[in-house]
Amino acid sequence: MAVTATLARRFWEAVEPIHALVYFAPEPARAAREVGLLGWWMGYFAGRLAPVGPLGAAAAQALCFAFAPGKVARALPDAWAYATPETVLRARVDAVQVPLERALTPTTVSATDLERLVQLLEQAVEGCSYEGRALAAAWSAVPRPTTLAGRLWLATTVLREHRGDGHVIALVHSGLTGIEAGLTHVATGRVPRELIQGTRGWTDGEWDQARRRLTAKGLLDRDGRLTRSGGTLRREIESSTDRLAADPVARLGALGVEEAIRLATPISRHLIDSGVVPVPNPIGTPRP
Repeated sequence: MAVTATLARRFWEAVEPIHALVYFAPEPARAAREVGLLGWWMGYFAGRLAPVGPLGAAAAQALCFAFAPGKVARALPDAWAYATPETVLRARVDAVQVPLERALTPTTVSATDLERLVQLLEQAVEGCSYEGRALAAAWSAVPRPTTLAGRLWLATTVLREHRGDGHVIALVHSGLTGIEAGLTHVATGRVPRELIQGTRGWTDGEWDQARRRLTAKGLLDRDGRLTRSGGTLRREIESSTDRLAADPVARLGALGVEEAIRLATPISRHLIDSGVVPVPNPIGTPRP
């Protein structure tokens, strides 16, 4: 399924791997263990949701729309018995700067270009509105780190959660549940089933039931591929996601966004080409 490469989408593709580093580099996971969290997924949910506060399972699953409720409930609220949200947040932000600083070599980005990129991304963040976007709003309130690497990562994080919250809005508006969103994503052919189903925590039985529902709705064929109606729906969802991610693009303007893409792309490509951020990945981020 071809999706028009809008400016908002190209902007996301250019900066998303910089944020996604937090999920694949070893330092953030190690930091989560060191503050007392048990297992990678407890670190994931607690670390991602820490700026919102000590959420319980129901509220956390509403924000992490694509995940099976049981997977979220195995991590939260238990995580807060081991470490406070403030402790988890501080450890996460500090830890992710280490692998990012390794990637920010002179051959990847000059000091001048890095400073300019951070300036542009922080300006883009200032253009974001947060109505209905609790996760992005919470990350936008996190104090800026003192280092350029930390500021870069935080800005990309606010931008991706702003877009991600908009994506959830688009999916819910389309009538898809979290598991159905995963199934239709897999049906585009961009990511394998095992990568989405496994990371999101859905059982084979739940996956098959959702597939039957989508087939009955005429969105998937009997082989699990998108029908014409299903393809149209996915295109509408992606188009809505791009439209809902327009705030930071409008703030920078076309020239500013193109400059940010030009400066961020070598960093993101380096993270992918060096194997730190794998492609394909559950996030769906491609090599920019």
